[in-house]
Amino acid sequence: MNLIFLLVSFLASVAGGICGIGGGVIIKPVLDAIGIMDVSSISFLSGCTVLSMSIISVMKSLKRDKSMVNLKTGTSLALGAAIGGILGKEMFQYVYLVLPDKDKVGAIQAVVLVFITISTLLYTIYSYKIKTHHIENLPVCAIIGLFLGILSTFLGIGGGPINLVVLTYFFSMDMKSGAVNSLYIIMFSQFTSLVNTVIGGTVPKFSILVLVLMVIGGVAGGMVGSKVNKTISIKNVNKLFITLMVVIIFINIYNAVKFSIGF
Repeated sequence: MNLIFLLVSFLASVAGGICGIGGGVIIKPVLDAIGIMDVSSISFLSGCTVLSMSIISVMKSLKRDKSMVNLKTGTSLALGAAIGGILGKEMFQYVYLVLPDKDKVGAIQAVVLVFITISTLLYTIYSYKIKTHHIENLPVCAIIGLFLGILSTFLGIGGGPINLVVLTYFFSMDMKSGAVNSLYIIMFSQFTSLVNTVIGGTVPKFSILVLVLMVIGGVAGGMVGSKVNKTISIKNVNKLFITLMVVIIFINIYNAVKFSIGF
């Protein structure tokens, strides 16, 4: 069973490192579908894995080419995401405590993820028809980052596809540049979310061995994904991204039905 956690976190982080989706958008629904742990623990472990993976990927990318991250707008986005990470975690804890049936939390997350992934898939397919922008206003960047941070930590996915849509639409980034900047934002939002969870004493129960295996998988996957991102073409990144979105949509539809009717 422990091997499953390691393999899922590694393979998801490889794909996440290449596409800039953080891996959490794969880890969370896959582990939910397998059903070997409650949604709160999976969300927390997914966030920890994504954090470790994003740190490695961003450090390697900056070492290779510092211009990959737009430090001016990227840092404003990241700071907004850091605050959003705290708010998103508080929202999750509130919903988790209020709903008597904890599976309903998983159902809500799955439904939101279905909507997000379908919207992202459609945007990616028809992006050539959509006019993009190049926002430089720092307060606006921070507000956008706040939204991304809230959404990603509430869902326990790190950042996922919504980051790439926002970065391409509002900042005219291509997929490769967006991948690195997305992970930069994820790093901030997940770090503050983790600190807030620890300080607030709301860390769910889980095996330390599982956490260690998932972090190892996330770090190793992030290193591999970062290397592949360096060599792969933007066209192939887009193809991989679209394929992942289709797979994630079907997994989340399954999870939404599973958590709703309790099978």
